[in-house]
Amino acid sequence: MTDAAILTDGLGVRFRRNRRGRRSFKDLLAGRRRRTRPDEFWALRDVSIVVRPGEAIGVVGRNGQGKSTLLKLVAGVMLPDEGSVTVTGGVAPLIEITGGFVDDLTVRDNVYLTAGLHGMNRAQIDAKFDEIIGFADIGNFLDTPYKHLSSGMKVRIAFAVISQLEEPILLVDEVLAVGDKAFREKCYRRIDELLEGGRTLFFVSHSERDLRRFCTRGLYLDKGRLVLDGPIDEVLDRYNAEQT
Repeated sequence: MTDAAILTDGLGVRFRRNRRGRRSFKDLLAGRRRRTRPDEFWALRDVSIVVRPGEAIGVVGRNGQGKSTLLKLVAGVMLPDEGSVTVTGGVAPLIEITGGFVDDLTVRDNVYLTAGLHGMNRAQIDAKFDEIIGFADIGNFLDTPYKHLSSGMKVRIAFAVISQLEEPILLVDEVLAVGDKAFREKCYRRIDELLEGGRTLFFVSHSERDLRRFCTRGLYLDKGRLVLDGPIDEVLDRYNAEQT
């Protein structure tokens, strides 16, 4: 389907966890180790979706059901074990707030580094720099090493940089759950602006308020499988009913 911003077909990701059995007292005395047995499980299985340009999609489900894994596959930082994922256009990922930032570099240097890693050249960053720092509102910490910032300030910098990227697809994974109320409201307004500009939003959150505010469509994942794909209100109602 050529008009899809995101297209997945039979998408699956398999992880391996190690399960070690108990050792006997004799084993301990002899220094013997019980052989580790691999145990595979599917974080995602047979997930097929079509996201069209300009759609705002909310992904819901309990912890450990594959939501963040799905976003990482769309972002291209993880490869599937089966099926395929096709993304038309670049992505602006707010998946892990510390991703791409270097602790020993200053905030200033990290802004240039992170924006550069996402495809902005020096002139583009120069033009956006004051707006990025103004949005982050971190006071006099511009030339402070990144590692000395609070978690809330790190979120401010990450969101300020990523939201300035001109990529057509915005991926957001729970990042708005961190930070003070005033900054969250600023982020909400920025997301509203991006959606009004025709961006595609792929949004993972446990906040029903945020999901209903931004998204018109929902995906409900359970045990790595797509349980329901439909209007966000319908998806949230189904999800809430199954949690009681």
